[in-house]
Amino acid sequence: MEKILVIGAAGQLGSELTQALANQFGGEQVIATDLRDSARSAFDYCRFQTLDVMNKEALRDLVKEEKVTQIYHLAAVLSATGEKNPLFAWHLNMESLLYVLELAKEQKLDKIYWPSSIAVFGPNTPKVNTPQFCVKEPNTVYGISKQAGERWCEYYFEKHGVDVRSLRYPGLIGYKSLPGGGTTDYAVDIYHKAIANEKFNCFLREDSYLPMMYMPDAIKATLDLMNAPRESVKIRSSYNLAGMSFSPKEIFESIKKHVPDFQIEFNPDFRQAIADSWPDSIDDSRAREDWGWQPDYDLDGMTTDILKNLPSYFPPKKTLI
Repeated sequence: MEKILVIGAAGQLGSELTQALANQFGGEQVIATDLRDSARSAFDYCRFQTLDVMNKEALRDLVKEEKVTQIYHLAAVLSATGEKNPLFAWHLNMESLLYVLELAKEQKLDKIYWPSSIAVFGPNTPKVNTPQFCVKEPNTVYGISKQAGERWCEYYFEKHGVDVRSLRYPGLIGYKSLPGGGTTDYAVDIYHKAIANEKFNCFLREDSYLPMMYMPDAIKATLDLMNAPRESVKIRSSYNLAGMSFSPKEIFESIKKHVPDFQIEFNPDFRQAIADSWPDSIDDSRAREDWGWQPDYDLDGMTTDILKNLPSYFPPKKTLI
């Protein structure tokens, strides 16, 4: 039987992907790990262990003792947070990936999943329908680490046969966890402000288009890729992935259909330069051709679903009079 290890399980992606993996393989077959032991309470449906991914001896011991067959390596410092401490972001993002790839080679693990990002692209990348193969000159440490990581993943597949699979996620939007320090996280926070009836201060311009994806589609894409036959996975760096593209003004207008009094203010900060270096939209035709990728949600469908479900996860705080 498969034994699944999720590293960084308490993050925005990990918290929902771990649940989906437990649904597929059974809770006893999934080990969620995170640096913080306080995350334990969120994983009562599977097993949990505290783990610092930078402790490669502890990681190796866990994989060997538990007879792990697949690793989902999700721990990373994201774009905006990484710019505040670039050397630490590089160290964590790159060294941890190399630990996992070496371990996969050494222990002959079945599969590895590692997420990449649209951050691998840069200001000289074609911005509209960005192709799978094109110039990549990222100008954030997060993007640089993801670009280098893609090269290492392909290298370990070609040189050592490690079955590593990856997706270049656009901005991910969900309602089950709080924003985690990414440039696209405005599209998560805006819904929290809407249900709390607070004005939203947007750190991007109203016309800043970015590729985005609703979390259920991201989970579906990840599982579809990992469940695809080995021979169908023909790109071993990372697949382009697309869901929808919109601007802050458009997501605001989508929310106002449900919350007519909602207000927004635009005050671009340093994250605007990061957003300007990324694509407006993504060509994911290779993912569609190779393993049948197809998203389910558009902007209005996502907005309706989030506004329906968000209050049960993060009830708006009531103002005391």
